[in-house]
Amino acid sequence: MTKTEEKHWLVRPKTVRWLRRGGLVLLALLVMADFYVHAHPSFQIDGTFGFYAWFGLVTCVAMVLFAKALGVFFKRKDTYYDND
Repeated sequence: MTKTEEKHWLVRPKTVRWLRRGGLVLLALLVMADFYVHAHPSFQIDGTFGFYAWFGLVTCVAMVLFAKALGVFFKRKDTYYDND
């Protein structure tokens, strides 16, 4: 790679490291805000500490696993659209 062909700033390792750290700090601050914000839960479980953080994580993991399972059933061969 020559000097004129620099990587895009979002794919540089240093930038990725800073974005990851910044995201983790932001997530930690949002979970810590749960100490200061009074919740008005509709159910008992959504009044627990950090409910929206862990519920979002569990939901995201479940969606990924469901999409992977769907991929197993709807997968096509690589030559599906080739002419016979």
